[in-house]
Amino acid sequence: MNDYPINIRAIQHYMYCPRRFGLLEVNDDWAENAFVVSANLMHTHVHDGSHSFNSADGTISRSSLAVYNDSLDIFGITDCVEFVKCKGGVEIEGFEGRYRVKIIEYKPKPPKDGTFHKSDAMQVYAQKICADSMWHCQSEGYIYYTETKRRIKLPFETEGEAYYKELLGYLEKMRGIISRGNIPPRVKGQKCSGCSLSDYCFAKTGRYSVKAEIMAMKGG
Repeated sequence: MNDYPINIRAIQHYMYCPRRFGLLEVNDDWAENAFVVSANLMHTHVHDGSHSFNSADGTISRSSLAVYNDSLDIFGITDCVEFVKCKGGVEIEGFEGRYRVKIIEYKPKPPKDGTFHKSDAMQVYAQKICADSMWHCQSEGYIYYTETKRRIKLPFETEGEAYYKELLGYLEKMRGIISRGNIPPRVKGQKCSGCSLSDYCFAKTGRYSVKAEIMAMKGG
């Protein structure tokens, strides 16, 4: 355990823009736009319990499962985990038999090439690391893009080592930002049109504070 546990969803914020991550985690800034609201509505439906069921083939699906990994000190909430009956699988506490574990993350739309966004895959990989340590398994990772209604299997079996190394790098950099309390500068060429924090994101000589800005406007 270390001083800075990382919520898995924050990894995507960092991958999109380190400055956005800093504004969220260091400065506690938050704002919503149409993209954020749309994603929130989708996940509200996913997490409302209607996706938890037992199928005729023995597959058990559970939404909104909390997962964690103590060695990396990361945690999060999955959209859906499927426990698929399999003789060569692992035992899951509370269930009879053995199961393969599948992690499914719901996202709005895939990239134009029809594959998957790397940041989406990294989020699922971090969930996989948690699931593997909790259930002593080698779980599979999938993304379901609601726009295309397609489930895409992620290449963790063949590229898992590269994903793990990349994840460790992100976590180290994220914890460095938090520990120093410094908000990174805007990255040259960063596309900010879809970012809900664009109004907060401008050059500052010192640490930006919403409270300080409000007090300054009031003459305090």
